[in-house]
Amino acid sequence: MPEHSGFKKKISIIIPTLNEEKYLERLLSQIDRKLKSRFNIELIISDGGSKDLTIEIANKYADRIISHKVEIPQNISQGRNAGANNSLGDVLIFLNADTCIKDIDFLLTESVNELFFNDVTAIACPIFVYPEEEKFSDKTFHFFYNYYSSMLNKFFMGMGRGECHIIRRDKFIQTGGYNEHLAAGEDYDLYVRLKKIGKLKFRHDFIIYESPRRYRKFGYRRVLWDWAKNSVSVTLFKRSISKSWEAVR
Repeated sequence: MPEHSGFKKKISIIIPTLNEEKYLERLLSQIDRKLKSRFNIELIISDGGSKDLTIEIANKYADRIISHKVEIPQNISQGRNAGANNSLGDVLIFLNADTCIKDIDFLLTESVNELFFNDVTAIACPIFVYPEEEKFSDKTFHFFYNYYSSMLNKFFMGMGRGECHIIRRDKFIQTGGYNEHLAAGEDYDLYVRLKKIGKLKFRHDFIIYESPRRYRKFGYRRVLWDWAKNSVSVTLFKRSISKSWEAVR
């Protein structure tokens, strides 16, 4: 049971999806009925037009499914914002569909405490590859990148990888949400804006696991270059260099 149970906040978990049948159920199975009841959770799937079994899987778990019907594909910012606009939570937790949480009870309890009792605006999390798929290169890369992210939050402009964003609803609304004009770097951009209006915190013990699919396809050098060039462009020119973000399934 969350601490401060007399001050119970509603939590919206928002997951943007597009053809995520391979990984989605691993995450959704963590958010079962008992967990939803204990933590006052609503689970929202914001789908970008999946053609596989994503919606069928989501129907087994989700409280609400938002489907993008327009012919023009939506980017992940639009998907996340659509989920947030249809949510009721005081806490917004955005998760990528190919992630899972090491200790979800702990993360949920401490998120509410941080946001509403420690006056934190948003929380960033360390990201690691699924343990059963982790290689030495994965460990090395994520060790240094997680440290880099924590330093940006503590001393500089702010940073939160989009695999997991934990944000107070009122602060999310105050910033205007994700920039839908950015095809990449939208996660970095949001946390830069959030830091301007409040306190960010990097919780080293909020461990999130992700699929290594992008690293396996492109390699770490290409992935890091894509991240770097877009974050610099967003910082200097308020636009991303990438015009689209290639999905890897």
